[in-house]
Amino acid sequence: MQKRNIISHSYLQIIIQRLCRQLIENHDDFSNTVLIGLQPRGVFLAKRIRQILSDLLQKNIQLGILDITFYRDDFKRRELQAPHHMEMPFSVEGKKVVLIDDVLYTGRTVRAAMDAILDFGRPSCVELMVLIDRIYSRELPIEAHYVGKKVNSMHSEKVLVELIENNFAEDNVWLIDKK
Repeated sequence: MQKRNIISHSYLQIIIQRLCRQLIENHDDFSNTVLIGLQPRGVFLAKRIRQILSDLLQKNIQLGILDITFYRDDFKRRELQAPHHMEMPFSVEGKKVVLIDDVLYTGRTVRAAMDAILDFGRPSCVELMVLIDRIYSRELPIEAHYVGKKVNSMHSEKVLVELIENNFAEDNVWLIDKK
């Protein structure tokens, strides 16, 4: 198994700062925008994004945590998974929603998240932010609005995002050849 670092700790900090500033450009003061982290790994990124935005804007940014386990189109085909923690302390009715996940691969997780969001209201728009976009691997017509880095990878490869919030020593993103 080969492991190649595609984003180092210092470069990841720059990428996340850029993504936060892009969000501010498009959502101004976040008065009608909420962030939603997708379980499990999108939550770590979403919490960091929220903290940076709160510091920059000097205000509390609403953050939800969404579990899409029961909304997946392959739910009955997979081994039984225990649901993750879900926390949606607000309605998304009429709000702008920014979904946050670590890696965009086939698009199926995002499709499930969009189904799940409708249980919390009808948003005015839904945008997607991902740290890594695995281009050329989409099974559904889904595209991210905010992308940290685009990666051309083969199906035999896996992208591993390591964040300190998830008990890693430092932030890194790896491309791993599973062969």
